[in-house]
Order: sequence, then structure tokens, then C-alpha cells
Amino acid sequence: MLEPTFARTRLGSGPGLLLAHGAGSSLANTYGPVLEALAARHTVVGIDYPGSGDTPRSTTALSVDDLADQLIAAADAEGLDRFAVSGFSLGGPVAIRAAARHPERVSALVLTAAFGHRDNRLALASSVWSKIAASGDRELLAEFLLLMALGTQALESMPSEQLQQILGFTAATAADGSSEQTDLVGQVDVRDDLAGLKVPTLVISTTDDRLTSPALHRHLAETIPGAHLADIATGHLPMLERTEEWLQLITDFLGKHHA
Repeated sequence: MLEPTFARTRLGSGPGLLLAHGAGSSLANTYGPVLEALAARHTVVGIDYPGSGDTPRSTTALSVDDLADQLIAAADAEGLDRFAVSGFSLGGPVAIRAAARHPERVSALVLTAAFGHRDNRLALASSVWSKIAASGDRELLAEFLLLMALGTQALESMPSEQLQQILGFTAATAADGSSEQTDLVGQVDVRDDLAGLKVPTLVISTTDDRLTSPALHRHLAETIPGAHLADIATGHLPMLERTEEWLQLITDFLGKHHA
């Protein structure tokens, strides 16, 4: 059994639910707006990747295998034998790899704004993101992230004062390990895992997404046997733009497939 070395969070009670967060973020920043509601129905366990939350930065390149193994190690440490896994963005391939390695333990998958491999847009975006993060210019990083991650409606309906506040918050909360995490985004490829997955899967496609394109979401839904595709009219950040709608999709699916 692998020794858990990443900081982890445990909340709630009920069937197990593991959470895998997005790059440059943390468990709290990815799932914060829905954590309480998820914990009302599930024993929620999540990890922070190296350089996020209370997990120290890594001195070596990150791997999707290590992130997936640490997610399972957190479940072991909290006594969860069987669980659903929800992965957002980079957390998608982490969840997929966890399910591929431990098919007998994963009861359902929820993949939001996720990808099995990089396309050209994601390769370019992750490269620019990593370089800005490595430069230490947090204001520039925040500007780039909001430009890329917010949907058109959310961005254009925002008064300038609110936009400045969100820029400040984004700059302050960017993960110290953003550069290493976004480097992994540009390299990860779990396509070979997809056809062998035999677990009920919900793919939530963020249809106004400039980071992970809807074509990447659809590829997951079309390649994972029996996967269900649900669209949500938002940019890359449904937890900010469509919180209740996102939560409803997750809880409805888990209610059916993960009692």
C-alpha cells in the first residue's frame, strides 16, 4: 500500500467520493463552492497536488501515475474501499488513470472540462501558462487565466470593479506549483485507458471553454464505453459560472450510479 504524502481533506459521510482538482488550483479552489453539498451525501476525500494547498512543491516533474496513486492512497488512509471519482480539468486524466489502475474499487466517474490528451490549443495554452507562472508575475498570470478560463457571458457581464477583485483573488490564490502542474497538462495522455473503462461515466462538457475544447470532452464521451455526455453553457469554470447546475449534474448522476 502506497504511503500517502499529499495533503488531503476529508468531509461528510456516506458513500465514498474522491475529488481530483484542476491544474494551478487546489481542492478548495476547484471544489469549494460545492464541497459542503457533496459532503452532505458522501464521504468526500480529496488531495492537493504538489505546490497546491498544504502539499509542498515537487522538485521533479509531476506524473499522472503519481497523482492517481496518491489519490488512491488518500482513500486507503481514510478507510474507503469503494468510491466514485470526480475529476476536473487535469483531475480528469488523474481520475481516469485511477479507475484504469483500480477498476474493482471505482464505482462511477464524473469528468468535468476534462481531456484524455492535449490538442494544439491546450498544448499552447499550457505552455504559456507554465511560463507565466514560472516568471512569478502573478498579475499577468491572473489576467491570462481569466481571459482563457471565463466564458464569454461571465466575462463580459462583469462590472470592471468586480473584474479587478477577481483578478486580485486569482493572483493571490494561484498555486505555487502552477508551473509544474501545467507542464503535466501539456504532456498527459490517457487515451489508451479509455476503451477499457467499465464504470458508469458522466462527461460534463463546458461548451464555451477556451482551455479544454468541447471536442476533447466529446472524445472522452465517445471513447469511454457507455459514457453519458451532458453540456453546460459555461467557460472552463462551472464552479463559478454555473455552480448549482454543475452540482445538480454531479449529484443526480451519483445518486443513480453510486448509492
